[in-house]
Amino acid sequence: MLNSPYALIADIGGTNARFALIRENSLEPRFIVNLSVDDFESIDLAIQAYLAQVDAVTPARFCIAIACPTHHDTIKMTNNGWVFSKEALCKQFSLERLDVINDYAAMAFAAAHLTADQCIQVGGGESLDAFPIAVLGAGTGLGVSGLVRSAGRAMPIVCEGGHVDFAPTTEQEIDILRWLMRHYDHVSAERLVSGMGIQNIYQALADIRGETVERLSPASISQRAFEHNDALARDTLEQFCQIYGSVAGNLALSYGAQGGVFVTGGIVPKMLKFFVESDFRKRFEAKGRFEDYLASIPTFVMTSEQPGLLGAAAAIQS
Repeated sequence: MLNSPYALIADIGGTNARFALIRENSLEPRFIVNLSVDDFESIDLAIQAYLAQVDAVTPARFCIAIACPTHHDTIKMTNNGWVFSKEALCKQFSLERLDVINDYAAMAFAAAHLTADQCIQVGGGESLDAFPIAVLGAGTGLGVSGLVRSAGRAMPIVCEGGHVDFAPTTEQEIDILRWLMRHYDHVSAERLVSGMGIQNIYQALADIRGETVERLSPASISQRAFEHNDALARDTLEQFCQIYGSVAGNLALSYGAQGGVFVTGGIVPKMLKFFVESDFRKRFEAKGRFEDYLASIPTFVMTSEQPGLLGAAAAIQS
């Protein structure tokens, strides 16, 4: 059995639940296990299975990063059936401390602790200490968060920034907006900067150009772009990166994120070279009178394999 003072950390999404243990005053996840959420009726059964698998006694402290709102006692996951009470979970495992944080709060904590080999810088200068950090990530949706420092502590800002209005900046984007307005009551940034967004841009550009195409998955669009050099697919991904840059620049301005802007999520790592060479950074800086301000702010792509666990580790040590 593991008798050293450990804390349990978890990164739980709609499909996977990643668990690990960390020592006190450490950010290095140990004994990482990835469990399928569908294999367990509840979170407590998953925790028990993890502890049994790594032959560990129950730690006195848990930090759980989870993809849903976390400010109430009852936690109800958006994309699966897990529901639990923080108070009841605390009592069940006799915990001294239980932190349940949003998954993008964990990303914000992680951003402040990434090493040079866990991210790639895409333009800009150096991160300024003690200034806010911004995080955004395109995947199924568009997650947004930030990190500010107050009285020596790092405080995550969890928001719904992915649902701000989409703001076109070119004639083509105005045409895309018009297309989207025929299909959605509200056109948010997430309607373009996400997997769904890639699909929407592909369909919109085809319609604008008078082409008829089937609705493809984001992966299929990327495959056509990279393996078949399909012009419409490549233009779709370039437009996606451009809008991503504009949204990231807006977020940097809103947060005053001179500590850096960090891109995460499942899409960009799969097209990293294309993304780095795209107009993402050009559009990030294209803010008129504040172009010089943004030019100094570094943007990074997170390449850490377990940023959620790193963030949970940082949160419980804060």
